[in-house]
Amino acid sequence: MKTLRLLLGDQLNSKHSWFKDANDDVTYCLFEMRQETDYDAHHIQKVIGFFAAMRQMASHLEEKGHKVVYFKINDAHNTQSLPKNLKLLLQEHKIEKFEYIAPDEFRLDEQLSHFCKELELASEVFSAEHFYTEREDLEKFYTGKKQYLMENFYRDMRKKHDILMEAGQPEGGKWNYDKSNRNKWKGDINIPNYKYYKNDVEAIVEDIATAEIKTIGHFGTKTFAYPIDRNQALDQLKYFCEQLLVRFGDFQDAMHTEQDYLFHSRLSFAMNLKIISPKDVVKTVMNYYRKNSDSIHISQVEGFVRQIIGWREYMRGMYWALMPEYKTKNALENHNKLPEFFWTGNTKMNCLKHAINNSLDNGYAHHIQRLMITGNYALLTQTNPDEVDAWYLGIYVDAIEWVQLTNTRGMSQFADGGKIATKPYVSSGSYINKMSNYCKDCHYKHTKKVEEDACPFNSLYWNFLDEKREFLGNNFRMGMMYSVLDKMKTADVNALKKRAQHIIAHQDEY
Repeated sequence: MKTLRLLLGDQLNSKHSWFKDANDDVTYCLFEMRQETDYDAHHIQKVIGFFAAMRQMASHLEEKGHKVVYFKINDAHNTQSLPKNLKLLLQEHKIEKFEYIAPDEFRLDEQLSHFCKELELASEVFSAEHFYTEREDLEKFYTGKKQYLMENFYRDMRKKHDILMEAGQPEGGKWNYDKSNRNKWKGDINIPNYKYYKNDVEAIVEDIATAEIKTIGHFGTKTFAYPIDRNQALDQLKYFCEQLLVRFGDFQDAMHTEQDYLFHSRLSFAMNLKIISPKDVVKTVMNYYRKNSDSIHISQVEGFVRQIIGWREYMRGMYWALMPEYKTKNALENHNKLPEFFWTGNTKMNCLKHAINNSLDNGYAHHIQRLMITGNYALLTQTNPDEVDAWYLGIYVDAIEWVQLTNTRGMSQFADGGKIATKPYVSSGSYINKMSNYCKDCHYKHTKKVEEDACPFNSLYWNFLDEKREFLGNNFRMGMMYSVLDKMKTADVNALKKRAQHIIAHQDEY
């Protein structure tokens, strides 16, 4: 039976069971499309990375004897539409059956489901064979429970997959070493040189320019630095284990002006395109830890494993449990616009300048920069979560909606009213100073509140609490801060609010 199989840009799992044997009756198709490049303004490196990884996958399949049809962005026969491209191939190749892997984005899942309903031939959906969990597992896990606490899910995952467990109990006596993962990197501990992959993407850059695709961010070389195939991803994973894992947990929340990556793995792009699986990653890390447990503390490993089997699987499960309504949530009723400096990095606030420029330069920022710098600022300035979503989805090379939306709208912006996070992740300048050296040479002083050179985060923080009391006043985790606010003198609160409101109205001046 002549079969057409679709591979989307984030379904590049070369170890999928589809590819076990080559079959002349099976044709695989991959498309570079304006449908995907244009629904949001994406980072130039994100578009380059997707195209590079897709082209690499197509070449790999052809080398293994598989039949592949690949549409580049400027091919004359490329309709730039997924349904139209599929219809073209179905007719041209006289296809009798259409098969695809279940998408991890609601928009594409709906599009393909609708497409198959209109087909006059057989169709079948397959598993991605990537995640630890299936789409609906998390929703089933929380049935009957009042809260979707990630920690409960994470512990269940540890038990179910026997990861860092001893006789049914957490290895080391604790489930979570988060309190050990909050050290400030002061430059006194060496960080090995980053591992860059010099993937030649000059032709892709030219193709993007010819197509006049609107992008954001910077790209200053002719090579793409992140892994784009399985061999590179495994090499990067090996490097992480041998050079970075030993300190990952200690400094996973740290930030520094001279370090873009610190001890982070730089594997998220490859993982989110399914080039390498979470099981590959966790198994490799655990094996390395077992062989080197005398020199690597469990807190380093647990902090990493929690990100993979806890946070990552949890966010995907929440996405499928709460979509499509989730994408419209705005529980705090925030409606302001993002300032222009989110696209330029031109701000006098040192923390934002570094986090944003890192994002613009590398298509990357680690989770605390995203959560407690850019996300914190957007929430304190009461920015419309639609604007924040669009920026996060576009700016990061690893951003795919299932992981971006839940992190942004839920954990970062609290727009879901507490489905994912039990409280808003907001802070004044003191937290930023505690976790980074950003405040050291900043134009603003983190110790001041309302003066001209006072850190904007300070007045914005208290103004946010006052403005959102209706929504947050009864939150059990916010009680202490509201108690502090209530003890402030009225004149002091008014001064804080006046400065905060001026900042919000004139953000690009700060």
